[in-house]
Amino acid sequence: MKHLLSILDIGSGVAVEALIESSLKLKRDTLAGRKGARGQLSGKTVGIIMEKPSTRTTVSFAVAAHQLGAFPLILSSSDMQRKRGETVADTARTLSRYLDVVAFRTFAHSDIEVFARNSDIPVINALTDREHPCQALGDLLTIVEKKKSLENVRRTKIAFIGDGNNVLVSWIYLAAMSGLDFTHAAPRRYSAPREVRKKVAALARASGAKITYTESASDALKGAGVIYTDVWTSMGDEAEAAERQDAFRSYQVNSKLLEAAADDAIVMHCLPARRGEEITDDVIDGRHSIVFDQAENRLHIQKTILLEVLK
Repeated sequence: MKHLLSILDIGSGVAVEALIESSLKLKRDTLAGRKGARGQLSGKTVGIIMEKPSTRTTVSFAVAAHQLGAFPLILSSSDMQRKRGETVADTARTLSRYLDVVAFRTFAHSDIEVFARNSDIPVINALTDREHPCQALGDLLTIVEKKKSLENVRRTKIAFIGDGNNVLVSWIYLAAMSGLDFTHAAPRRYSAPREVRKKVAALARASGAKITYTESASDALKGAGVIYTDVWTSMGDEAEAAERQDAFRSYQVNSKLLEAAADDAIVMHCLPARRGEEITDDVIDGRHSIVFDQAENRLHIQKTILLEVLK
């Protein structure tokens, strides 16, 4: 990969598996106190541009860069000339002269595409309105870690309950590329976009993935070994908050809904969570929840991604 703007940039399920295996090794080395990848990016500078709020993405990229020996330069949109109207293209051309790689969080996906076209250095999507590839990769890393192998994950039903947002789009591409059993439950209006479904169908035919769409949360959860949810109102959709709360009321991941899932099911949320809306306290803090293991693994997948694009 030169850039990681979309899960599709990874190219194949084989490449996805290689990324996950590399991350597992990096994590084992880190936790065992072994040098591992430490110092591999010595002398490099990682630009982290955040035009939307961020906790896990900013911190995990900064710590990942530091652990690899690079300098993390965090740039807020309020402190950059973009706020005064400098174009995305001019920003990219300039930063290419200073930095070695950029992780960019912005609103319109078209902005990161323009940035990448005008950049001489690798660009990583740290979230746009269309995709959140780093999140989905970190999530898959966590599931593989819990289920012991990607082959075991392929035998596990994954149910995503909620909005067909940027996280869902990255996840559904990832599932289709990797041959997974993946169901998305949402009101029809908030299901995966039509153009995404077309790409997913082609990928699934090639990989053998089983991708299902339903309006029934309880049907999606039947026999599911992984339950995933996210906020009903993503950044940028705040004007629709009341309407979305009404539409998603029956999609709350709570203990009653969880009864339909497998006994050993794991519950995931990419955070931040709106407790009491898409997920209840007793579930997110309960025995099935792995949300903070999931958050931790953002660090390890970020290291792998940085090493991959800077090869």
